[in-house]
Amino acid sequence: MSDPCSFSSFSTCLTKHLNLQLHVDFDRHVIRGKVQLTVEALEDRFSVLTLDSRDLNVSSVSVNQQTAHYELGPKHSFKGTPLVITLPFDLSRGQQVIVEVTYETSPSAFALQWLTPEQTAGKKQPYLFSQCQAHHCRSMIPCQDTPSIKHTYYAQVSVPKQLVAVMSAVRDGQEVDPQDTGRIVYRFRQPVAMPSYLIAIVVGALESREIGPRSRVWSEMEFVDKAASEFSETETMLKTAEDLAGPYVWGQYDVLVLPPSFPYGGMENPCLTFATPTLLAGDKSLSGVIAHEISHSWTGNLVTNRTWEHFWLNEGHTVYLERMIGRRMEGEQFRQFKAIGGWKDLQDSVNTFGANNPLTNLVPSLQEVNPDDAFSSVPYEKGFALLYHLEELMGGPEVFMGFVKSYIQRFAYSSVTTDDWKSYLFTYFKDKVDILNKVDWKGWMFTPGMPPVKPQYDTTLADACIALTQRWIKAKDQDLNVFSQSDVKTLSSHQLIEFLSLLLQEEPLPLSHVKRMQEVYDLNASTNSEIRFRWLRLCVRCQWEEAVPLALKMATEQGRMKFTRPLFREVFNFEKYREEAVRVFLAHRAAMHPVTSGLVAKDLKVDASSTGDR
Repeated sequence: MSDPCSFSSFSTCLTKHLNLQLHVDFDRHVIRGKVQLTVEALEDRFSVLTLDSRDLNVSSVSVNQQTAHYELGPKHSFKGTPLVITLPFDLSRGQQVIVEVTYETSPSAFALQWLTPEQTAGKKQPYLFSQCQAHHCRSMIPCQDTPSIKHTYYAQVSVPKQLVAVMSAVRDGQEVDPQDTGRIVYRFRQPVAMPSYLIAIVVGALESREIGPRSRVWSEMEFVDKAASEFSETETMLKTAEDLAGPYVWGQYDVLVLPPSFPYGGMENPCLTFATPTLLAGDKSLSGVIAHEISHSWTGNLVTNRTWEHFWLNEGHTVYLERMIGRRMEGEQFRQFKAIGGWKDLQDSVNTFGANNPLTNLVPSLQEVNPDDAFSSVPYEKGFALLYHLEELMGGPEVFMGFVKSYIQRFAYSSVTTDDWKSYLFTYFKDKVDILNKVDWKGWMFTPGMPPVKPQYDTTLADACIALTQRWIKAKDQDLNVFSQSDVKTLSSHQLIEFLSLLLQEEPLPLSHVKRMQEVYDLNASTNSEIRFRWLRLCVRCQWEEAVPLALKMATEQGRMKFTRPLFREVFNFEKYREEAVRVFLAHRAAMHPVTSGLVAKDLKVDASSTGDR
């Protein structure tokens, strides 16, 4: 069993615990670190330990306080550099040692984004956040950077005293830095074993508010009260999830609202979910993202994919659980409606990658593939569609949720492959093996493009969206006066999003139609980023020139890749404004998250290497 994305020797040894001392240097944009890894040998005469690293400046290595010889291997384009440590003595199987590495990160470390005060809401203090998934922890900490290994951690983080540090762990006190009275050391402990990609740190002018018995929301002062009111349903969702999946084992469940450049909607860091500020729309549109991140506390964080090739085990099950929470809170029709939207997102990803692209397999091969390049809605929505298909075959939502809960309890605290999942499925439903044997497993798992079966979802909540879409498609210019504000008055924000998604799947509307749509629905005024994003894509695709600056503004004033990449692509595909898309990207590139800027550069065919990109 090997991980194509890691150099570390995890068949021969395991990290059990990390002890971190981190000194955050905002002047130089580096973290000075000392990490002690408790490593257990899995074989006799174990003498060479390989860790993952990327752009780290290593200054010393010791093993049980004896100096150890180390060397850095050749640099790989995205895996970084193997750090090869020769132990001063052999270990026998089961023996543990403490390996200490003193190092410094690079100012361009992929895991970290350093924001200037101007890039924050408060404009006065700098800000740092990390994003380690999938393979970026190695640019922050030398480690066995593979999801197949789980360990606990303890951390002490020194930051300037006007700033606050939080991590994906339980807070364990703070004190003035004994080395520098202008700094504070914050302490954290994570007693539940977890993979390296879930280590997370944020440093900034943070405040928090209590939002439940085991939850606080953290953000800059400017957002904190708004965030607290919008995340008020957190405890209800946690209880619903516990009812479905079993006890929540992580103790605290806090939410941190990041600055706008955060590249994802959310990130399920244990004890501290990261969330994009694009969720703060004032209309509870964030509930899906928070239900998703809460669900990861079981599927992903407790039961983890063994390598990124099995990412669907994390994301397909999490979407399934997220929609079961939605079902409990909003009803079965709402779950069906969400599933229809998800199928559309899957079609979009398949169209973007190409229906024959092996990265659209549910279980792709990632040999020499950068996991960031493989990221799409495929593992989420093809994964969900498979689970929903199995739900229908096995006897409905209650029956199948019974399996999902049992799977979570069976594999809790471990990392699994698709084969592990599948053989447990066959064991759990042993009386229905004949039905399971008829499933087209090769078609679902190892074939690119759309799944072999399209589930028949209940369209009740989608029907109004479909009808309105058809009216706009069929309307001639002389019919446009029949449209009015009342068309959308009874639609929820979810339905408005679906209406726009449906239009984006059709041939572009005539320009006269989108102009009339703006007159009657005033979609330019929407603060819901999911609505605004689809509306601006529609306008640019219909070649409404006034929408181009609005689309580029949305693409750059926040950095969520789900929005930023398609908006740039849409303007880039409008021939007249292709150069403008590139110009705006180059002007904003330095302020963008490194993962985002790298992927947008590829989308816009900008040469990443020649312009000092990381």
